[in-house]
Parts: sequence; structure tokens; C-alpha cells
Amino acid sequence: MALVPYVENAVPALSKLQNSSARFHFASHEILIAQDWRNLGVAAVVWDAAVVLCMYLELGHVDLNGKVSIELGAGTGLVGIVAALLGANVTITDRKCALDFLSTNVKANLPSELEECVVVSELSWGEGLARFPAGGFDLVLGADIVYLEDTFVPLIRTLEHLCADATVVLLACRIRYERDGAFLNMLRRKFTVDEVFYDQNRDIYIYEARKRVPRSDL
Repeated sequence: MALVPYVENAVPALSKLQNSSARFHFASHEILIAQDWRNLGVAAVVWDAAVVLCMYLELGHVDLNGKVSIELGAGTGLVGIVAALLGANVTITDRKCALDFLSTNVKANLPSELEECVVVSELSWGEGLARFPAGGFDLVLGADIVYLEDTFVPLIRTLEHLCADATVVLLACRIRYERDGAFLNMLRRKFTVDEVFYDQNRDIYIYEARKRVPRSDL
């Protein structure tokens, strides 16, 4: 996620994001996520898309047990933490400037027996992808990562690298602007994309994407 400076009372509706922590109950665990909007901005608060994606995972629509997973633009790490609690082996990623904060949340919320199931790693989309196995993930997760137009091409390049034909991509987002729809159109050129869930109260969509498999001539 990109970092933006904190602005006091810029949007009153976002006041909950200014709290120093947020508490959740997922996967039979109490999860306490530290937030730091004042110093780190959008990467250090829990957005609705992350909560909805965690709800979706908890409903069991995706088999997580033993699955090799990666979260992109993890921010506070809530989604990756929940995925690990539900049985996945997770690489939780974000930009270098967010890693210390991210790591603190991960360590604070994982039982000791799950520590080996989670790795926190730097990933700036489109850069250094050779550090991650090509097509090496069963599941790719992203919550509220579609909002900066300049990142769309490197994000899709990253997804192409991480995904095998059978990889499932789950993206949770709010369609705010025309450019958000444009991203989905860009994604559809490389992946099949389906809307699989919609939270009306929060206005959050979850899209499932899979790599397009080239058709062979018979």
C-alpha cells in the first residue's frame, strides 16, 4: 500500500481509523491490530475490504488448509493473519517502509505453533519478482489494493508471475472511481474474473480471478 500523511479530522467518517488499535474475532481467535494512521497513513489502518475478505475466508468458500498463499499490499497484516489461523502457509508482503509495523502485528497475533507458517517479506509490485517462485502459490490475496492507477500494470505483472493455472486470486475492493473498473478490465485480459461476494453494508466486492489458459487447437 502507498503511504500518505495523516491530516487531523480531514474526513470525520474515518475517525475509527485514527484509533491506535482495532479488535476482531476471526478463526476462534481474538485479534488485536495496532494502527498508526498519524505516522504511516493508509498502510497502517484496517480498511473495510480487509474485514470483508477475512469474513469470506472464514465462511469456508476457499480451502486454506496447507495452501501456499501470499498477501499483497498487506498493510496491517489482518488478512494474512486470518489466513494463517485458518490453516494456510502465508507470505505476507508490503513495501519496505511498512514491514516493521506489519511484522509487529503478525508476531502479536500468531500463536507460537504457527510462527513457522508465516513469512513477512518485502514486495514492491513488478520489482524483484525472481525472489518469489513463478507460479508458486495456490492462493493470492489482496484487500483494497486497487486504487492507484500507476500501480495497475505492475500489479497485474506481479499476479502473472505468482500465479499458476490453478492459482486462485481473491481481491476485495470498493469500486470508487471509473479507474477501478478500468483495472478490472485490464485484469480480464489476462485472467478470468468473477464477482463471488458482495457486502452491501460496506459496499465491498470480492472478485475471484484465475489465469486464462490458452486454448489449444484440436
